Amino acid sequence: MRILRSRYEQTGETHRTTSFEIFFDLVFVFALTRIVAFMAEPATAVTMGRGLLLFLLLWFSWSAYAWLGNEVRADVGVVRTGTLAAMTAMFVAALVIPDAWQRDSTGGVPAPLVLALSYAAVRLLHLLLYLHVSHSPQLTRTLRQSAIPGVLGWLLLVVGALAGDGSTQTALWALAFVVDVGGGRFANRYSPWLLRSASHFAERHRLVLIIAIGEALISIGAGAGARMTTWAVLAAALLGFATAVGLWRLYFDRLAPALEDALAGTPTPRRGTVASDTYSLAHFPLIAGIMYVALGIEQALAALSHAAPVNAHGTLGMPGVVALYAGAATYLAGRALVARLSTGRVTLPPLVGAGLLLLLLPVAGLLPALAALALLVTALAVQVAVEVRRPAVRDSQPAT
Repeated sequence: MRILRSRYEQTGETHRTTSFEIFFDLVFVFALTRIVAFMAEPATAVTMGRGLLLFLLLWFSWSAYAWLGNEVRADVGVVRTGTLAAMTAMFVAALVIPDAWQRDSTGGVPAPLVLALSYAAVRLLHLLLYLHVSHSPQLTRTLRQSAIPGVLGWLLLVVGALAGDGSTQTALWALAFVVDVGGGRFANRYSPWLLRSASHFAERHRLVLIIAIGEALISIGAGAGARMTTWAVLAAALLGFATAVGLWRLYFDRLAPALEDALAGTPTPRRGTVASDTYSLAHFPLIAGIMYVALGIEQALAALSHAAPVNAHGTLGMPGVVALYAGAATYLAGRALVARLSTGRVTLPPLVGAGLLLLLLPVAGLLPALAALALLVTALAVQVAVEVRRPAVRDSQPAT
């Protein structure tokens, strides 16, 4: 046991993200691309809703390892070995995501069951690794409290995967998420997580967010295909790039450093709770919004390149419009939420911008695909212009 316990290294306040953790993030974003592909074939309200459910499970799996990497170095000894095993399970889950609701009666890979078991393996490995490196009674108590709803959630996932129809599977998987993540967060209120390095935790989330923005760029290529067939496709690709730039500026220009400063300035006993709320919870709508915007960009490019149908008026289908505008609105709402949870200050411009995007949604549904994308870029450019003229969020006091 002494030999095993020597094979990990606890982190300090100045700990930063390791290259191994960035490797882990690449597997996460690969899974994200598979979710976008799942929602695009075809893009309907059902597939977009199921895609959100898959991303909920994926996000909180990734978040669990962000906490583990804050406690001990992820690239040392048994933690690295266990995390590599978890990455393998996450990779397998990503591979079967496009068939997550398909039943193969010919003896092929049972994708729903493989996905459920892979998710359970990712979470179980995290729990075992965290228990192995736990150095305090409070941390051990937190892990044990989280394990109870976790195991129940994993069982529900397996039962849902074995269900006979898609609706039952969706309901059971949604319930599994509520039990696993919701139950875990409820239990953790009585025994909060401990955060060792604010700089590492903030950097982890900055890096995964910028990699997720890269998914929007990947979607440009996926939607356009192997060749730029028309000038309209080229223009749409440039608008997709401008969209990614707008999303990047709205987070990284001023908000990202303010969030880290606020977390570092939070008293140590409350730092874990603030990190859990601001980053683990409130960054979910940010990346979910990026995911839907990426889907909308892909749908717009595919429509213009004639790889996907447009309706008789030449407009982008409503699922694509909803993905673009509701996704961007979700991103702005998430931006307001993280600022509120981190600094205690309500920032109105992101909320107003989110509301305006939702108001523009039916208008965009009447426009040609290229014009709908151009309108979104214009709205984001206005949002950026408004944001840069306001006092920095870091001028506020940390949440207490």
